[in-house]
Amino acid sequence: PSLYLVDVFAERPFAGNQLAVVVDAPIEEWPTERMLAFAREMNFSETTFAWSTAREGAFDVRIFTPSEELP
Repeated sequence: PSLYLVDVFAERPFAGNQLAVVVDAPIEEWPTERMLAFAREMNFSETTFAWSTAREGAFDVRIFTPSEELP
């Protein structure tokens, strides 16, 4: 998988909110419990896990806070 740390809601680096984005983590190696543990470790407001799909330019995404998965 690839990990990106990005600033969201910001016009310049190191401003706004931090967001961790994990792309294409192998689903069989990243069950919900591991994603939640990773989000706790990052301790950002949100950590996202995105998987590229067959739909052109689209991603399936799961979003976690340090305490829970968001709907």
